[in-house]
Amino acid sequence: MSNSTKNVFHQAARRVRHAPSHPLEVFTDANKAVDRLIEIFESNTAFLRQHFQDLLDGKEIDGRVRAFYPQVRIVTDSHVRLDSRLSYGFVSRPGTHASTITRPDLFRNYLVSQLSLLMKNHDVPIQVGDSDMPIPLHFAFYDGTHVEGGAAAANLDRPLADMFDLPDLTVMDDSIANGTYDPADGVMPLASFTAPRVDYSLHRLQHYTATKAEHFQNYVLFTNYQFYIDEFCRMSKELLAQPDSGYEAFVSPGNVVLEAGQSQPDGEELTKLPQMPAYHLKRADGSGITMVNIGVGPSNAKTITDHIAVLRPHVWLMLGHCAGLRNSQTLGDYVLAHGYVREDNVLDQDLPIWVPIPPLAEVQVALEDAVAEITGIDGYELKRVMRTGTVVSLDNRNWELWDQPELVKRFSQSRAIALDMESATIAANGFRFRVPYGTLLCISDKPLHGELKLPGMATDFYKRQVAQHLQIGIRAMEKMRDMTAERLHSRKLRSFAETAFQ
Repeated sequence: MSNSTKNVFHQAARRVRHAPSHPLEVFTDANKAVDRLIEIFESNTAFLRQHFQDLLDGKEIDGRVRAFYPQVRIVTDSHVRLDSRLSYGFVSRPGTHASTITRPDLFRNYLVSQLSLLMKNHDVPIQVGDSDMPIPLHFAFYDGTHVEGGAAAANLDRPLADMFDLPDLTVMDDSIANGTYDPADGVMPLASFTAPRVDYSLHRLQHYTATKAEHFQNYVLFTNYQFYIDEFCRMSKELLAQPDSGYEAFVSPGNVVLEAGQSQPDGEELTKLPQMPAYHLKRADGSGITMVNIGVGPSNAKTITDHIAVLRPHVWLMLGHCAGLRNSQTLGDYVLAHGYVREDNVLDQDLPIWVPIPPLAEVQVALEDAVAEITGIDGYELKRVMRTGTVVSLDNRNWELWDQPELVKRFSQSRAIALDMESATIAANGFRFRVPYGTLLCISDKPLHGELKLPGMATDFYKRQVAQHLQIGIRAMEKMRDMTAERLHSRKLRSFAETAFQ
């Protein structure tokens, strides 16, 4: 390439074609502010999609193409707020607070709620307009479009990175959620996640669960066994057939939708399930129940909660099996975790192990009441089938092969009553991301006492307990759904320098 050709190329590379600008506008109505966020986001992503399509159609792009995420901003000059009972909906101190926003169509109800509380608490308007954070080309597509595949098919003579902004991990970290973020420009964040971080998780959710983010509900159950999923599918279809249940659809992997009143779903069931399949029993306002089979291990538990957290659910619960550690326990007994020994090791960098993970009263009471209601046992007699205590979560599935006397000593010192591999991770990530959490486990084996989980024993046990355990989980979710969001989102999960958004 000659020097003159190089100069022309570099000059073209430096030229940037921006989407039409959207200066900050002032709003005192949350609905109108979100309408504007949607308009800006749709306009800017359409700009990127159109230029990418032009490129695939053989049209030359001169320089770079760029569009920005919309932002929401609030400026306050007073420490005064109207309601000190809330755990969210207010800024921590006077100044400028802002966050970039993605998919405002998907988060409409959430955004209206958060912005309404902000304006009510501080009696100041909201500003909406373009931010200075570019939208990566990949995130301008919501349907999993394979951008690189399209570019390869078009046989482009320039790298995509020379023409469009691509995903940048430096703006996708969790420093805000982790409490380590230092705003260089003095502008404090309103939300725990940047728009690119949210977009990243929305795409990963589709990959891991084979369902779109729009199907996820505000009440999330996690399990480590397919038996629970099979039972959830059966129960969901029974509830869907009840006209007064409030549920309107059931969605399975592959975005297969069975609506109330339908005999057959729309879509074809997947022949191969994804890594962590998700199933959604939907309500019109998003207050239904999502259940995810996370499989075995803390790595999966962290991965899926890292991504579901951006959807800002009202609560998530772990329903799974565990090893009982006490002589007084029997197979089929329940364990309501009120503390955790965190030896899962997957969150040590994000949430140091010296950070306590407290039980949340609202969740604990809902779970205990649900156990009593479904089993028909209450009061002091409930101790016969359920024990409250500390759960150990390990990252080694074959922990039983370790030195037994040493294990017994450690479990005794921690007062642990049960052991699994996922519960502490899910609870700790709930604490980290300000998502209310809880754990109700069912004892499926007692390795320290010679009762191992063997195929014959397991089959009989599963048949007897899975349905009841799942009924308890669903009932607990229904009880928490009857609470207000303000009550459920505990101040225990909020720090003294906190983002305004829940």
